[in-house]
Amino acid sequence: MSRAPDAWSAVRGHPWRLLTSAWPWRSLAYLATSAPIGLATLVVLATTLLLGAATVVVVVGVAVLAGIPLLTGLLGVLERRRLALVRPRPATGTSLGERLRAGRRVPVSWAEVGYAVLLSGLLWPVDALVLIVLLSLPAVLLLAPWLRTTDEMNVFGWHLDTALDGVLGFAAGVLALVLAAYLITLLAAAQGALARLLLDPQEARLAAAVAELRRSRIDLVDAFETERRRIERDLHDGAQQRLVALTMTLGRAELEVPEGEGQTLVRAARRQAELALEELRGTVRGIHPRVLVDHGLAAAVHELADRSSVPVTVDITLPDRLPAPVEAAAYFVVSEALTNVSRHSRARRAEVHAWQRDGRLVVTVVDDGVGGADETAGSGLVGLRIRLDALGGRLQVHSPDGGPTEVRMECPCLVG
Repeated sequence: MSRAPDAWSAVRGHPWRLLTSAWPWRSLAYLATSAPIGLATLVVLATTLLLGAATVVVVVGVAVLAGIPLLTGLLGVLERRRLALVRPRPATGTSLGERLRAGRRVPVSWAEVGYAVLLSGLLWPVDALVLIVLLSLPAVLLLAPWLRTTDEMNVFGWHLDTALDGVLGFAAGVLALVLAAYLITLLAAAQGALARLLLDPQEARLAAAVAELRRSRIDLVDAFETERRRIERDLHDGAQQRLVALTMTLGRAELEVPEGEGQTLVRAARRQAELALEELRGTVRGIHPRVLVDHGLAAAVHELADRSSVPVTVDITLPDRLPAPVEAAAYFVVSEALTNVSRHSRARRAEVHAWQRDGRLVVTVVDDGVGGADETAGSGLVGLRIRLDALGGRLQVHSPDGGPTEVRMECPCLVG
């Protein structure tokens, strides 16, 4: 298996890795197959043009000439597959069967027509000439020790007469073979890049770039969630356990210290430790709620509703568990929205609804408060919008003056 991802990366890499990889052989196969394909394309295009020009006066020639885009389209399908020799991930496009079934209904691709003309008129003769020169010279030099004994041998003015000349010729043949491997791989990589530029549809390239960007953003979200879980675990197993031990120690000290100012100080220290422990537990729940991991979104939202200072009605109808990134995004949207309800809305009640529709999760948080919420005033909803955008979702806030306020999120149930 080739260690470099493509021929161009192999040329830029370590020489030994290139020479011991399959890329020179794959590049040789790519250039060698250009000659028969290019020659066949030349014959077919020339025949079609001559036949169409000769019969254009009887209208038949128009139909013949109109078939050229179909022929170049079929060549494009073949060339996209042949690109796999120098680029393991070939250019995108229709399959041969799809192209044949589509026939002339597909719009003319002038890039494919141009590539067909380029291949039939220029590329294959260049490839054939380069291969003849780059392969024949090393072969002759490698056979120098034997050829000099059968006939007079002259290479670019160098007469190989003696045994030493034969050995030197063989060494020069090895160097020429290494150089040929580099040049063949380089030419194949350049020609493959040109073919991909002309044959890979722009829409497909943009779609692939968007998909790659989406995957990278999802990877960032996953890495962020992994780091949150690590912090939660460290706080739960480290600082939280130490605070529990400190609280218990202060409780025993309170029993041992006699009545007076000392016991009052110990009692105050124990209360502060208990408050710190409670705040740390709330922080841990906010970083990575255990109930969300163990029981899912519905149970986690009910827990948020129970802790809210405003009465919250929860209506969540989900048939199955959702992917972890989707559940986490929905949970933190509800958490941020309910926090804002408690702090700023002056609402008397709130409602949380969640359901699935057409493969998407929809979550709404509605309150009867004063409205006028500005999502740009703080970083909470802005960060959640960025998280949802990475998952292909969206966040909307509707909060007119006087209320009500609705926070609505939609997100695909399948991400990746």
